[in-house]
Amino acid sequence: MKFPGKRKTKHYFPVSERGRVSFDDRIDGERIYIVGIDQLLVDVEAHVDDLFLKATGIPKGQSVLLDDATVDRVYRQLKADGRVVGEFAGGAVGNTLHNYSVLADDHSHLLGCITSQITVGDYAFHYVRNTSSRVNLSYLYPTGGPLGRAICFVTPDGERSFGISRGIMNDLPASAVPEPLITGAAALVLTTYLLRDERTPIFGAAMRAIELANRTAVPVVLSLGTEPLVREKRDFFIDVIRQASICIVAGNLDEVGALTQQSDPLLAGQAALELCDLCLLTRDQHGLYLCGHVDEALRRETRDQIHSKSIAEYNRFEYSRAMARRDCRSPIKIYSHINPYLGGPSVIRNTNGAGDSALAALLHDIAANIHHRLASPTSPKHKARYLTYSSIHQICKYANRVSYEVLRRNSPRLWHSLPEREDSLEQSYWDA
Repeated sequence: MKFPGKRKTKHYFPVSERGRVSFDDRIDGERIYIVGIDQLLVDVEAHVDDLFLKATGIPKGQSVLLDDATVDRVYRQLKADGRVVGEFAGGAVGNTLHNYSVLADDHSHLLGCITSQITVGDYAFHYVRNTSSRVNLSYLYPTGGPLGRAICFVTPDGERSFGISRGIMNDLPASAVPEPLITGAAALVLTTYLLRDERTPIFGAAMRAIELANRTAVPVVLSLGTEPLVREKRDFFIDVIRQASICIVAGNLDEVGALTQQSDPLLAGQAALELCDLCLLTRDQHGLYLCGHVDEALRRETRDQIHSKSIAEYNRFEYSRAMARRDCRSPIKIYSHINPYLGGPSVIRNTNGAGDSALAALLHDIAANIHHRLASPTSPKHKARYLTYSSIHQICKYANRVSYEVLRRNSPRLWHSLPEREDSLEQSYWDA
């Protein structure tokens, strides 16, 4: 991607195009990268009917934990019935880092547990094979046992339900979190799944990583995971977000709504900004919202049509670049919304991972801002300490376009390169 700088569609897709600016070169001895912790698992997507879910004991639309034996039995039955349509490397943070590395064509680092003995064809092998080579896996913690598995049951109405086998995914000890890697990152990406059970080793690893990130003001990003989990542990997550200085909260309307107890997307985003600096909220066929803060003296008014919904003239200052609330003398809340790119794909092949891909686009913009600040510290773009390189309006366009690529493919991850090009769509869509 030609980033930073003026952007057009051809610089976004295909990502294999030459001439993109890489973060690979060190600036003043520093390298720009994202780091994340995840419960490593393999996603198995299967098309089933409601009767199959009922017979298996999986509540429709929810995520439940299953023992390894049950997952093995269900998996064999699905394969025998020809219901399995895909097997992919998964995990919310793993998906986000992979997509970030594809978009930025640059490094990210993944922490988690992996099988110590990998053989050709096993789940760990597929995980490594289907992860971008730009995602550094050298910090993974090897241990005995099977990799985690998540079977995604897709019913004819498009609803997704999950049956998850833990395997070794929770076994990452706090001692395996390298301090220099965390404190030198552009952002730390976590998910609420890591904080589900305080008795697991990975909970301690996540809390240690947050502590290290806070020491050097590394932005901490929390993906909300799933609505039932957020509802169940709402008070706990609110305390974590506040006490751990979580910078960015990302989730769909159900998840952010469960956290804020607001059913309207703008009001949910507004309430989330009382807890964090920036909120990315996706809303299926209704597009996505980005809500943030900016100093009142640095706000920039939109040149597009002004809209009013539950918040009057909510997008008036959407051309502003987001800032951390602590860096604002007089913080004001800013909002932007975008409908699905081209109305969405004519055929939606997969909705799993669309939110993760939108978050990857946001992280790329944040990393680009750090890169540009180091490369051109006297640039007018850095007269204040901004969190993003682009306006929240521009980031919505970018995140929306990336989500489109996932929605039209049968995979929660972008391909390692995207060879298809929509020349007729280039024009000036990305100028802003």
